[in-house]
Amino acid sequence: MQVDDRLTILCCSACRGDVTTTQSEFRCLSCGRSFPWERGVARFVESRNYADNFGFQWQKYALTQMDNERKDASEVDFRRKAGLSPAELRGKRVLDVGCGTGRYAEVATRYGAQVVGIDLSAAAEVAARNLADRDFTALQADVFGLPFKPESFDVIYSIGVLHHTPDCEQAFKVLPQYLKPGGILAVWLYSGYNKWYRFSDYYRKITHRMTPQRLHRVLSTVVPLLNGVDRTLKLIPGVGKPAAEVVHYVFPVNRHPDPEWRVLESFDWYSPKYQSKHTYEQVFRWFENCGLVDLKVVETPISVRGRKPERKVVEAENEAWQGALQHS
Repeated sequence: MQVDDRLTILCCSACRGDVTTTQSEFRCLSCGRSFPWERGVARFVESRNYADNFGFQWQKYALTQMDNERKDASEVDFRRKAGLSPAELRGKRVLDVGCGTGRYAEVATRYGAQVVGIDLSAAAEVAARNLADRDFTALQADVFGLPFKPESFDVIYSIGVLHHTPDCEQAFKVLPQYLKPGGILAVWLYSGYNKWYRFSDYYRKITHRMTPQRLHRVLSTVVPLLNGVDRTLKLIPGVGKPAAEVVHYVFPVNRHPDPEWRVLESFDWYSPKYQSKHTYEQVFRWFENCGLVDLKVVETPISVRGRKPERKVVEAENEAWQGALQHS
């Protein structure tokens, strides 16, 4: 995204004033606050925050989940969790909330979208490097204080991120104001229906307090060990598979075929300070409370997308409502 394009949608995350830019920073024209531009990323947050663990994991696993000529797992995941097609993204300005290494933004840019990715952690630096040759801009920013003007985006998606904030519902309700009339909002959140994660919630009371480096060392040993136990138990006729499921229930770790991916996903599960789970009833209510319409359940729970009504539709509904009040 060119500088002129950024200035049309960016504002001060503190006072909402207009910003100007130099080669090294954005500066608010109203309150004078400055936001440095470092290593390809504009910084609209403090350097340390509750998402530091994600910065560690994405710096270490910068390319693990990125698609290439041999794999398309992120594109498949993107379609199953956001339900967005190339036709819906082509030529659109898109906001990726919690972009990580840019795995989903890479798909969206491949579909022809102009993507802005925000991440609370230093993972934004990784995304900027990974997508340096794409129509992509990375910002380090907080969902509760986004530096954007209202109605800046045609599409907003957040896949596996909002449930790691202190208040998932409030984080969700921030987003519709940045969506253009007729625009699409899609989210994927952890499911509250399946209780397989119960033991991991107990363990995370301890693991989220560990330094990212220490937790990673522990999981680099434990995850291969538990996957080896899983494979061995399944070789035992009769009782093997049930026994393996009990072990997985008590000591849940990721079972992806790729060993590196297994450790990454297990770290992603055990490191966050915040991790909420949700139901379709909850999420549909959030969409409805924000006035979004055409709600659809996407393939992977809990995935929901909706649309912001066109302004003319809203105006017509308001006029009808006012008329009904006058004749009541």
